[in-house]
Amino acid sequence: MSSERRSSFVREVNEVFDRAARHTPHDPALLEHIRDCNAVYHFTFPVRRDDGTVETLHGWRAQHSHHKLPTKGGIRFALDVNEDEVMALAALMTFKCAVVDVPFGGAKGGVRVDRSQYTDTELERIARRYCFELARKNFIGPGLDVPAPDYGTTSREMGWIADTYAQVHPGELNALACVTAKPLAMGGIRGRTEATGKGVFLGLREVCADAPRMRGLGLDVGLAGKRVVVQGLGNVGYWAAKFLQDAGALLVGLAEREGAIANPKGLDVDAVVAHRKGSGSILRYPGAADLADPKAALELECDILVPAALENQITEENAPRLRTRIVAEAANGPTTARADELLRARGVLLLPDMWLNAGGVTVSYFEWLKNLEHVRFGRFERGKGEVDVVHTGLETTMVGAYQSIAKTEHDRNLHGDLRTAAFVNAIDKICRCYDDMGIWP
Repeated sequence: MSSERRSSFVREVNEVFDRAARHTPHDPALLEHIRDCNAVYHFTFPVRRDDGTVETLHGWRAQHSHHKLPTKGGIRFALDVNEDEVMALAALMTFKCAVVDVPFGGAKGGVRVDRSQYTDTELERIARRYCFELARKNFIGPGLDVPAPDYGTTSREMGWIADTYAQVHPGELNALACVTAKPLAMGGIRGRTEATGKGVFLGLREVCADAPRMRGLGLDVGLAGKRVVVQGLGNVGYWAAKFLQDAGALLVGLAEREGAIANPKGLDVDAVVAHRKGSGSILRYPGAADLADPKAALELECDILVPAALENQITEENAPRLRTRIVAEAANGPTTARADELLRARGVLLLPDMWLNAGGVTVSYFEWLKNLEHVRFGRFERGKGEVDVVHTGLETTMVGAYQSIAKTEHDRNLHGDLRTAAFVNAIDKICRCYDDMGIWP
């Protein structure tokens, strides 16, 4: 993906920020400070391949805001990682954390690498060296910057990073809190795997229970019977699809990188995943129509479209062809600013990523607290396991955040523009933080 396209991602985030900032009374200089990225670290490092050859890889870590510490954000392993991307995603993390009242600043990082071309031992060397490079510049630590998985990484890589951090900080009591979404045996938390997808489900459930909003869209109240298309069956997309299906929604389209499938009578997400695991492709699923272009799934007729892949999927070019009433952003930045305007002009409701996919960082916050307190959640509550406490906390967070965004939408006369309402909500909270601390002149 070109650098020009990625640069546009930064501009997209800033454009929406500026639009929201016009609905606030805050000092323009403070708003500029909040908008801009605080620090970016770009570095190169060598990795030895299993055949003995050595490659030089590029890595990045962006810390967007230090209004609260530590900063928080995922690590990507992908060929198109670059500075503009991590800066944009770090900014979104800042505002996402503010919306759901998680006390972190935003961060993001990644390594430019195609993980499919590396063995597990080579990926381990990459993850460990990435951690070492961050540690030597104080860009990682329980009170500094706490990464998590993102596209191309999993709890396994987080485990390697936690182990490496502990090795270079011997005796640090809270070392495991340097990263979240770790394996359970390394201080992870139950409920983190499905957290982002469950948060998407909880958010959609709350919105679809909003009778006046559903009437305005011409839809019945509730999730039951609603036709859903999900783009992306990674961790987020799979769990969102599963929870929605279990709640009575009808999955009429599913997409992955190799293509998409559609069936107006419904698809079973677990059966589709099993089919893909066995055949290597989502295509040729019994009873479904194949779509060679995965983006074609975005244009299927449905009530709820869930983009759960990468950014810039819904653009000015394809937005006029979307046939949905609700776009539920499970991915980060899947809709461009211009596409957002076009869809809203048609009466489509967009549920912004900075709220809807915040389940992951919410439960990561719980894991971070667990690591700092050295006590498993639920241990002293009779009849409650850790996963029960986590799911309850996640539900309370997602529901409360929606109510807060909806109030901002009403109070600022934003008329269905939930993205701007979410940004305004976040900006107000961050500005209040500076005011309360007395650190802004």
